[in-house]
Amino acid sequence: QVQLVESGGGLVQPGGSLRLSCSASGSIFSIYAMGWYRQAPGNKRDLIATITSDSGSTSYVPSVKGRFTISRDNAKNILYLQMNGLKPEDTGVYYCNAAAASRRADWGQGTQVTVSS
Repeated sequence: QVQLVESGGGLVQPGGSLRLSCSASGSIFSIYAMGWYRQAPGNKRDLIATITSDSGSTSYVPSVKGRFTISRDNAKNILYLQMNGLKPEDTGVYYCNAAAASRRADWGQGTQVTVSS
């Protein structure tokens, strides 16, 4: 069973940056396309960025495109999300998991990101 542990969140001012990390146990990490999800207060969890297993392709929702960068290190089983130009609307709990619903493991605890002055 894959376990996912997210870290790197915090309180940051608008315009600031954070880098989130997701450590995944289990060798299947390197096989699947992975994604970062965000759950804003009162909202459902949404997929905001994906990366293929070989890092050959990435995708982003329009609201984060150009500001966020997803990457992965398959040797270390770590997924990253570099977030620049943060906005208050980026506030939420961030999770990582497989990009495909059929491949998802149990959700981790997530990491809280709060963008506020």
